[in-house]
Amino acid sequence: MKSPSKLLPLALALLFAGSLFAQGSVKELPFDANSTFLKWPEHIYMGEPAGVAVNSKGHVYIYTRTGAVTLTTGTSRTFVRGGARLFEFDQNGIFVREIGQDSYGFVFAQHVRIDPQDNVWVVDSGSNMLIKFDPQGRVVMTFGRKPEAVNIPAVPPEFEPPPGPGGAPFGGRGTGAGALGDNFNRPSDVAWDAQGNVFVADGQGGSSNARIAKFDKDGRFVKTWGSKGTGQGQFDAPDAIVVDTKGNLYVGDRGNKRIQVFDNDGNYKTEYHNIGDPFAMCITPGPHQYIYTSNSNLTTDLENGEIYKMELDGTVVGKFGNAGKGPKEFGTVNTLDCRSENELYVGELLNWRVQRVTLHPAKTSE
Repeated sequence: MKSPSKLLPLALALLFAGSLFAQGSVKELPFDANSTFLKWPEHIYMGEPAGVAVNSKGHVYIYTRTGAVTLTTGTSRTFVRGGARLFEFDQNGIFVREIGQDSYGFVFAQHVRIDPQDNVWVVDSGSNMLIKFDPQGRVVMTFGRKPEAVNIPAVPPEFEPPPGPGGAPFGGRGTGAGALGDNFNRPSDVAWDAQGNVFVADGQGGSSNARIAKFDKDGRFVKTWGSKGTGQGQFDAPDAIVVDTKGNLYVGDRGNKRIQVFDNDGNYKTEYHNIGDPFAMCITPGPHQYIYTSNSNLTTDLENGEIYKMELDGTVVGKFGNAGKGPKEFGTVNTLDCRSENELYVGELLNWRVQRVTLHPAKTSE
């Protein structure tokens, strides 16, 4: 029988080998990236691309934090317009136009998405609004309302919803459940189902809102679910949301480092882990859908940064990239768009750029 001293090196070697196997168990997906495909007009600059989306014609829309904040005073209210701007480029990266210039609701860009009818939806976490533009660039619907630029008195006690069992706030729905309706607090993302119902991830505003709000296709409030916490159906910064062809919702619960899955009525189904902080997500079209989710680095470091490709059941197919400032590296990805399985648009806050990523699945290695 071998002595313990002779067995120890063998045990350490096996442990190290197992660790390497675990680190390499997720396939690396070969890819190329192009960060210079957009042709900007003179004197217009990218800024932080909080949102990027592509329509059915291949036109690219970027909702970015650029420009200067302006204040208008001299009346009973101070009006604030932020540095958010919405730009459109054609399928060849040629600048087409700016949409919604000087809009009342453009304060702090958070996201932009394109619905199946090519309407352009802007999510602004500064004005607490969603703005729907038609393909011609005209406003056709708004959700939420820009906060008044005056001090709002506290709600009188007689108008507050009664606490629930055990004194739970928000009528018993819990902290972060928010008000019923489109009273958002830093909304972060929007998605739709096949019937045109609208789902809003609402929850970057601390403990006041941590929920999903559902509206019908005409903008009427249907329901809301979620509250601040770590349990099933609770959220801590629900940053991203996508919907599959069956109407199931996948919510990037960033603060809890998981993706939660719900049916169309908000009933909890399951959750996925081991994909880091799901900062940004997109879902591919077609009969076999995939989810891409970014384990984005914070703006204060260059850790992690990889983007995962997943089956809808949570199986990780592979990953690509890491945090950095160079080509094919990612700096705080806030937005993903994947109109096809192997072509993605990646918007980076830290690096002030959008990269068009092309995956090469035939070259995939273990």
